[in-house]
Amino acid sequence: MNTFEDLQIKVIRWGNERNITSESSKWQQLAKITEEVGELNRAVLKNDRTLILDSFGDILVTLIIASEQLNADLVQCLDYAYNEIKDRKGNTINGTFIKD
Repeated sequence: MNTFEDLQIKVIRWGNERNITSESSKWQQLAKITEEVGELNRAVLKNDRTLILDSFGDILVTLIIASEQLNADLVQCLDYAYNEIKDRKGNTINGTFIKD
């Protein structure tokens, strides 16, 4: 199985070959992320496991391309976000974490 980093490189190469990663299409790519999240919502409502997996994959592809367009490495972004939340305290109420 490929590592995340290997797949990230492949997705960026794929996007470059199709001229998707040009900075001029960043707004279209951000809209595509929203579209793919909507597809995930529909997949969850249908409880369609195959479509859920496909939707998560499509979301990751669109995030990788957008991050390339905006010069932001997703692994670094995740590391930054994790360091922001790792020591957070709070409570989960009705399925939503409420930080102190």
